[in-house]
Amino acid sequence: QVQLVESGGCLVQPGGSLRLSCAASGFTFSIYAMSWYRQAPGKERELVARIGTLGRITNYADSVKDRFTISRNNAKNTVYLQMNSLKPEYTAGYYCSVPTRNDWGQGTQVTVSS
Repeated sequence: QVQLVESGGCLVQPGGSLRLSCAASGFTFSIYAMSWYRQAPGKERELVARIGTLGRITNYADSVKDRFTISRNNAKNTVYLQMNSLKPEYTAGYYCSVPTRNDWGQGTQVTVSS
């Protein structure tokens, strides 16, 4: 079965950095684009970044440009989200997905607070 397992979320101070990972299995990872979404309490789920199959094409939400970097390692079936200069408003559950398959992970919580 398709599995997407996020990890790396934790409590971090404003201005800090964090790297999230999403380990994929159960499908041919290298032929699918991947995305990261986030959802804060009381808010809609928001697309924050996506990456093409070879890792050459990337897109970001305006709110995280120049702060977040999405990458992937097809040999390890893993997609990453490097988050720098974190703000309290970035606090949310973060989820990876395979958009064309409508597959989602269970999420990992990121809390930015002093």
